[in-house]
Amino acid sequence: MGVSITNFGRSGLHDWLIQRFSAIVLALYTVFIVGYLIGHPGLSYAEWKELFECTSVRIFTLLALISTMAHAWIGMWTISTDYMKATGVRFAFQMICFLAMFAYLVWGIELIWGV
Repeated sequence: MGVSITNFGRSGLHDWLIQRFSAIVLALYTVFIVGYLIGHPGLSYAEWKELFECTSVRIFTLLALISTMAHAWIGMWTISTDYMKATGVRFAFQMICFLAMFAYLVWGIELIWGV
C-alpha cells in the first residue's frame, strides 16, 4: 500500500495522532486567551502588546499557529481524497490549500515575531 506524497503524516494513524495533538494545543490556547480576556476586562492595546512581547506567549502562539496549519491540512487532505475523485482537481485543490496555509503561516510568524 503506497503513501500519497500529499499526505501530512506517514499513515492514517500518524495523521490521527497529529490531528488529536493539534486539537489539544488549540483547545489549551483558546482557554488561555479566553481566560486572559476574562481576567483583564477593559483590556488596553498596551496590555495586549505586553502579553505578546512575552517569549513564552509567542512560542505558545507559534505552536498554536503550526497546530492550526497541521490540523487544517489533514482535514482538507481528507476531504479532497474522500470527495474529489479526479486527480487533477484534487491536486489543484490541495495546492491551493497548501499555498494559502503557507501564506498564513508566514504572515503569522511575521506578526508574532515581528520579523
